[in-house]
Amino acid sequence: MTAVAELTERFQSSSGAVLTEYRGLTVAQLGELRESLGTNATFSVVKNTLTKIAASEAGVGTALTDLLSGPSAIAFLQGDVVEAAKGLREFSRANPFLVIKGGVLEGNPLTPAEISKLADLEPREVLLAKLAGAMKASLASAAGTFAALPVQMAQLMGALEAKRAAEGDGGAASVASEAEPSDDGSSDTAAAAEGDSE
Repeated sequence: MTAVAELTERFQSSSGAVLTEYRGLTVAQLGELRESLGTNATFSVVKNTLTKIAASEAGVGTALTDLLSGPSAIAFLQGDVVEAAKGLREFSRANPFLVIKGGVLEGNPLTPAEISKLADLEPREVLLAKLAGAMKASLASAAGTFAALPVQMAQLMGALEAKRAAEGDGGAASVASEAEPSDDGSSDTAAAAEGDSE
């Protein structure tokens, strides 16, 4: 496999890439950087001309082409992107000769400031744990609400039955009094009124 094809494949198989300048770093320091990145990224010294061709073939050329000058090295991100960004930032703070020039993540260009912000995020596992905790709290709240519904329904039915019973005693007496004919002659008055109209 040629160097260009290998670089192209690494651009395509990685979730992102961070371009750095390593002028002034020793071989031992580059080894320390590789160790600090662990499985989250692989750090490789690259030739600018070959990297420009590979980046163009991988579809990320516009994000990296202008940054490829001077001694360049790329951290190809594979694992936890946040942890890789933290590792690069911490190493560059301890070793100012490592300059983060920019990068690309999921095909989108990143500035050095954006890479630093990415490093400020919490690790993926912590974010997932927080999400799971929030979902658990929401489910517990929903379960409490659903558990309270039958109790509230029973209380409502009890109150409704009590209201009907109270209205039924008073309401039954008023219905019975309306159904009985009165002795005051009001029915005679109504019959007389019908006779006058004829």
